[in-house]
Amino acid sequence: MQSRINVILYAPNEPSGAPLSERKTRTERIRDELADEIARGRLGPGAALDEVTLADRFGVSRTPIREAIRQLEAFGFADARPRRGAVVATITDERLDEMFLVMAEMEGLCSRIAADNMTPADHEGLLEIHEGSRLAAEADDVDRYYELNTQFHACIYSGTHNSFLEELTLHVRRRVAPYRRAQFRVTGRLDLSYREHDAVVQAILRGDGEGAQQAMNGHLKLVRGAVHDITEP
Repeated sequence: MQSRINVILYAPNEPSGAPLSERKTRTERIRDELADEIARGRLGPGAALDEVTLADRFGVSRTPIREAIRQLEAFGFADARPRRGAVVATITDERLDEMFLVMAEMEGLCSRIAADNMTPADHEGLLEIHEGSRLAAEADDVDRYYELNTQFHACIYSGTHNSFLEELTLHVRRRVAPYRRAQFRVTGRLDLSYREHDAVVQAILRGDGEGAQQAMNGHLKLVRGAVHDITEP
């Protein structure tokens, strides 16, 4: 499940050189750190993403930097400028509101359909991820919780057994993924997120499509609120 998610969200296309697993780790680490800084406003709109400067900062060659920037461009966090390099894209609050509104509606729809279509095996997988999330929240392990959070939502998408809806939802998620990661830096957010997930899980398990949809819509609205907290100066 997780390897598939990475391919769809970030579509890595690593050049030859170092071993594939090492190159992916390096590129993804740089991409995630830059995306987090952009989402939290530490790298503001128009800031240059200079390959040489970033290569020196991260202690790597320009190759993983170039690929990380390409991936940031793919989900709208950076703009390419011919012959001048990339800069941080301008994403307004209004644009974020639009993105999260669409995300909430699509994930709500996925939750409603998943409540009807999930198999017992799907339920088992969802519960396993949900329990792992509880442990990560209790340990205040942001990185582990984010990983499981990604798996949790992807499990619901796949639980619709509607590949077209799953593909569309993953595409939209790619655009807001860095913000969803950054929101977990808000104090107490892991525990709240787990509780919000629990409402979705319980509705799905009892086959309550409307309840699952409402719970997921509410969850995404709270995510947007947490993102607002970390993006405000």
